[in-house]
Amino acid sequence: MLRPVAVGFDGSRESLAAAHWAAREALRRGLPLRLVQAYEPRPGGRGGSVVDTRALRAQGRLRLAEANLRQCHPRLVVAPERPGAPATQALLDVAERSEMLVLGSRGHGGVTGFLLGSVGLATAARAASPVVFVRSSESSVDEHLADEDGLPSVETPYRDVVLGLDLRRPCDELLRFAFETAAARGGGLHAVYAWHLPAEYGYEAGPLVERTGPRSGSEAAQALTGTLQRWCAKFPQVTVVEQVTAGRASRTLLRAASEAGLLVVGRSTRRSVVGTRLGPVAHMAIHHARCPVAVVPHD
Repeated sequence: MLRPVAVGFDGSRESLAAAHWAAREALRRGLPLRLVQAYEPRPGGRGGSVVDTRALRAQGRLRLAEANLRQCHPRLVVAPERPGAPATQALLDVAERSEMLVLGSRGHGGVTGFLLGSVGLATAARAASPVVFVRSSESSVDEHLADEDGLPSVETPYRDVVLGLDLRRPCDELLRFAFETAAARGGGLHAVYAWHLPAEYGYEAGPLVERTGPRSGSEAAQALTGTLQRWCAKFPQVTVVEQVTAGRASRTLLRAASEAGLLVVGRSTRRSVVGTRLGPVAHMAIHHARCPVAVVPHD
């Protein structure tokens, strides 16, 4: 049975933009779309009339969004869903049954709508499948390169998928998602590895640097090539560009993704002393990258 692409929807402009992005991605992958209305209800007034009215309005917005998606994407198989659980739990449940979960975000500075900041971040930090954040201004032309005159177009090739890697940790899930996404678009993959010199070299890299990391740029480049080799063989149709940079991963990724169609970063599923969390690179990407961001859980 095909696992669908799921999208959280609450009637906001952000969630509608996410729904259209999810619809295009579902069509590229040949998957159905699950339109999930998950939101944090506001306290009602006296009696149940206010709550009932809000529920009816929400149901109406869901029907309108479904009709809009069917009209804009005639070949799309879309199924609406209204879970009864609170937003975070509802989205986590849906993510477990989906190929990916797509959420809307306001833009620079955080997320909004049903996400209310904490809901979206909590979902991305705990979801069993990749979570993609999409800006409210995102449209189909943003996925493509500009034409010869520098004008937006949907007839030009897709922009690259940018993949941020930390080679000190296993990352097969991350690589699989990035290569499959690039292959579905017929586009390229830009793999980025930002590395630090080991601490004994005196490089100011922070306290969490692994002493077993690469000791030179050439060693780092060899490590990246070796990691990508098996996946390049599996996806020969994907053109891969490798980039190795000494420095902070967050800054390097933001620069690399400035003209990308999608930025893919990882999230370790191993619990830390502070519990499940996104990690600094994923958190930075969600809040500051100009393109959609996919956060992929991995061991």
